[in-house]
Order: sequence, then structure tokens, then C-alpha cells
Amino acid sequence: MKLLSVVIPCYNSQDYMRYCIESLLPGGENVEILIVNDGSVDRTAEIANEYAQKYPTIVKAIHQENGGHGEAVNAGIRHASGIYFKVVDSDDWVDTRAYLKILDTLANFVTENHSVDMMISNFVYEKEGAKYKKVMKYENILPEGEIFSWDDIKRFRKGQYLLMHSVIYRTEMLRECGLELPKHTFYVDNLYVYRPLEHVQKIFYLNVDFYRYFIGREDQSVHESVMIKRIDQQIKVNKLMIEQVELEHISSPKLREYLLHHLEIVTIVSAILLIRSGTEENLKKKKELWKYIKNRDNELYHELRYGMMGQLLNLPGRAGRSISVGAYKLSQKVVGFN
Repeated sequence: MKLLSVVIPCYNSQDYMRYCIESLLPGGENVEILIVNDGSVDRTAEIANEYAQKYPTIVKAIHQENGGHGEAVNAGIRHASGIYFKVVDSDDWVDTRAYLKILDTLANFVTENHSVDMMISNFVYEKEGAKYKKVMKYENILPEGEIFSWDDIKRFRKGQYLLMHSVIYRTEMLRECGLELPKHTFYVDNLYVYRPLEHVQKIFYLNVDFYRYFIGREDQSVHESVMIKRIDQQIKVNKLMIEQVELEHISSPKLREYLLHHLEIVTIVSAILLIRSGTEENLKKKKELWKYIKNRDNELYHELRYGMMGQLLNLPGRAGRSISVGAYKLSQKVVGFN
């Protein structure tokens, strides 16, 4: 059995997937690299097969009809033979030194029979053209060098949260919790992180800058103009997060606080993109989103709507919307996203 399965979802990734794959090969025989070709029409399939032939004990090429990023991750979970599971997008890469420390730590869990459900590490925003690279660290909130539970964490800051890039899950826990991401939907990485958290009991934080998150391509799904075009998918994921994890059933106060915090960030992104688009149709969708939350869970609605950011996003009129957008632009600079 492999120590770690890494799935690389690929759709028309011929121009950058090699760099991603090469960054993962130093893991050697401890790692299984699952390249999922999600119905690509370029040379992605050919490149995946090339690596599978060259490294038959490490790399597997999986070919499927186009189902979107979520279905590629689902395929990875179905095929994974590793004890732990990681998603690395095909335009991202990992830092070699940090990677080897991660593998050593995972190997220790297995040797010492520690059933850790989630390992957290840092990630770096590799933003094109940016002089300063923002690093998402967690040393101010998570204990280091020990296995801990939700009760041991401190409060996350605004704009600080767990992304797909931060987490490695225990593979069997992912299967047991029934995680299945929707097909043909962007932004499911939020669901991938959020949905399993209530099943996580043992956590370990390794303070290394492991994942390199490339951001800056014009056609990238997280580019603001692209997100506005796909706003219905962002709203869909936002609603699924609310539907799939019922916060009133979360027994740990600190876990509930974190889940609310993460949900607030996703809801703010949905609302601000609807404002940024400037269309009457999308301003109507913003009202509909708040109405949906209120009808589904009135307590949750009050926590989101009347928190500091919720109030800022609902200032009346054009002037109010300008203030909301200004706050959003400031947060972009502080956090480094989009």
C-alpha cells in the first residue's frame, strides 16, 4: 500500500502539467500519482500515458469523459490506494523539501499507528507579476509538532481559512464520510475541504510552505471576470455547503465557529461578485441568496447577514455597493487572492 495518493485533475493541461508532475516524482515509491484526464482534447492524454509508461509503479493515467474538476477528484478517490490523499491542480506544484518532510511525517503516523484524519500545511500564492508572495500560514492558530483536536485550535483571522491546497486527508475517512463532488461544477474545492471536517477528529499541522498555488492566467477559473461569468456555479457550491453540513448538529464549539467562518468567506465572495458584475439580474440573485439562507436557517442567516462583513455587503444603494467593492479590493491585497 502506498503512503500517499496524489490526484492531478487535468483538462487541456498540456502546457503546464509536466511541471506539476515532475514536482511530485521525488516522492518515489511512497507516492501514487493519479493523473486524471478529464475529457481533454489537447495532448493531455498523451502526456499522462507517457508518464505512466515511464514510471509504471508510481504514475497511473485515468481517462474519463469530461465531468469537471469535482468528478476528476471523485475518480481519484475511487482509484486511490494510498493511506493519505492529496489533490494538486495541474497548473500548481509542490516544494520538494517541504514535500519530503510531509512524507516523513506521514510515514511516522503509520509506523506509530496514529490514525490522523487530516494533515495541514502552508501554501503560497504564486501570483503572476506579484513581487510579494503571500503565504497562508496557520502557526498562530494550530499547535505544532503534536496531534490535536478541534478543541485545541485558536480563532482563525478574517481571510485565513483552509483551502484544498492546505489539506491532506486520510483516504478511508474521505470514503467513509461519503464525499462526492458534483459534476460539471467549478469551485467545488470549497466543498472538498468543508464537507469532511465534521468527520475529522485527529489533526496534525506541519509548518512548511508545501503547496504552490499559481494564480494569474486570464482563463483561470478563479480569475474575477471568469468567476462572474460562472457565478451560478459559485452560488450552487455556496448552497451545497449550507445543505451538506448542518451547523446546529456540530457538537464542538470551535469546529462550528470555524465552519461558520469558512461559510461566511464563501458567502461574501458570492455576494461581492454579484455586486461587482453590476447587472440588475445579479443584484437580484444576491437578494435571492440571502432569502434562501434565511428560509433554510434563520439563525445562520442572522450570523452571516449581521456580522461585520455581512452588514458591509448590504449597505443600501449605489454608494453602499461602492463601499462594499472598496472593502473587497482591500481584502484582495491583504489576503492575496484573485
